[in-house]
Amino acid sequence: MSTPPRRPRLTYAAAGVDIAAAARAKRAMAALVRSTFTPGVRGDFGAFGSLFQVQGFSDPVLVASTDGVGTKLKLAFDLGRHDTVGQDLVNHCVNDILTCGARPLFFLDYLALGRLDEAVVQGVIAGLAAACKAAGCALLGGETAEMPGLYAPGDYDLAGFIVGAVERDQVLDGSRIVAGDLLLGLPSSGLHTNGYSLARRVFDLDAHPQALHQRPPELGGRTLGEALLAVHRPYWPLLQPALPLIKGMAHITGGGLPGNLPRALPDGLGARLRKGSWPVPPIFALIQARGGIADAEMYNVFNLGLGLVLAAAPADAAALRAALPEALPVGQVVRARGRRRVRVE
Repeated sequence: MSTPPRRPRLTYAAAGVDIAAAARAKRAMAALVRSTFTPGVRGDFGAFGSLFQVQGFSDPVLVASTDGVGTKLKLAFDLGRHDTVGQDLVNHCVNDILTCGARPLFFLDYLALGRLDEAVVQGVIAGLAAACKAAGCALLGGETAEMPGLYAPGDYDLAGFIVGAVERDQVLDGSRIVAGDLLLGLPSSGLHTNGYSLARRVFDLDAHPQALHQRPPELGGRTLGEALLAVHRPYWPLLQPALPLIKGMAHITGGGLPGNLPRALPDGLGARLRKGSWPVPPIFALIQARGGIADAEMYNVFNLGLGLVLAAAPADAAALRAALPEALPVGQVVRARGRRRVRVE
């Protein structure tokens, strides 16, 4: 009787998961992660759990948020640029907890790939670290998962989790906002991290990714890719000194102004915004013209140039604008019957 041929021994690497490459990537990212450490960090990078001691507060309330980058990642894949999406993620999360008045303390990331590319991982982590350092926030740890079969080659997903703190008596919850308060807007850098499924459909980027290298005259010399990949702007360093003058704020993300501004307002109140009171970046006009998109849909999907909207008492408006020269008066808090709502007039 003949002996059956021996099957080759299967390895994890043959199944698509390269543990050695993952170890090299972790060693390479260690210096980037440690460069963000703040005095509250306890322990070192690489432990099973990350330790942080809250300092500098007398009666802190912890504030947490989580988010992802969404289909903006497809632009990073098409352009081969991976250092901006990490900044997008951190800045988005920092802005979310800022609406409560919170100072960012630490950040955790989750990066999942079909196949680990050390250069891609290094680029993403470099972006995370740069944004964390700019916000004074420790990149405390995270997870890099290689999952062949779940993600296509070259694709990855990126999510993040942030924890911050604010003194209990300084929490911004919008409860002090009243009708007649002023609304001031801070400019966005572009789409930030929302509306990309529609934008990509408008320019048919799945079929024609090369369009990202075109320079439409409306963009003043920038390529379409540069305009769409513009980093989600962080507002914490800018707003920190002005927080005592602010009653509440809304981070304008998915759902645009109508979907986000009411979240910062007490029941029975709405917002009246003055159309034309803030500059709208040209990328939005280009998207609307190319896609034949109605005004209402643009407002419901995009931030249209306002990344953050603040509510303040009229008596504090001059001091707030002195502290925040970029802040533009864009409207007013008004009484609203039934559902809270936003009107642009």
